[in-house]
Amino acid sequence: MKRVCVFCGSSPGARPEYGEMALELGHLLAERGLGLVYGGAHVGLMGRVAEGALQAGGEVIGVIPYWFADKGLAHPQLAELHIVGSMHARKALMAELSDAFIALPGGMGTLEELFEALTWTQLGLHDKPCGLLNVCSYYDKLLAFLDEVVAQRLMRVEHRQMLLLSDQPAPLLDQLAAFVPRRVDKWLDRDPQ
Repeated sequence: MKRVCVFCGSSPGARPEYGEMALELGHLLAERGLGLVYGGAHVGLMGRVAEGALQAGGEVIGVIPYWFADKGLAHPQLAELHIVGSMHARKALMAELSDAFIALPGGMGTLEELFEALTWTQLGLHDKPCGLLNVCSYYDKLLAFLDEVVAQRLMRVEHRQMLLLSDQPAPLLDQLAAFVPRRVDKWLDRDPQ
């Protein structure tokens, strides 16, 4: 594992712990010699995770759509910033540049990015691990929902287990490094045709 893509909010969120954890994650990535790939902005949690990695001398690669860059949201201190034409291009490049994914607290964009990466792992389109940094129990209700999806037989338990989890960055990075993908059939009950 050489680079980790971090999905997170472009807003700071309601709790100071979110920003503190983003900063800590950025520091830890750099200390472990892992590059950071992220959404390229200097605002919100995105800015904090980049700040943490930059403070610790880490490699930071930003990928930002041109319309966000045009609004002055691009981080000015990145050695490598890719300005792309669409959100699809952004996600594809972030995935290409990364070996693993972590989601900090965030909104719809963060969830959409995480679930696309996780789905690609489930389908075998890549073998990259995905994890949630569950700061202050932010993702507890989402995790309960995923457990309900399994209970309703709309997802295999093996696929649910692909989403790694910790409330601290170091154990989550350890889990990502140790991840071994499991190939299981996606379908629970195929209709005989």
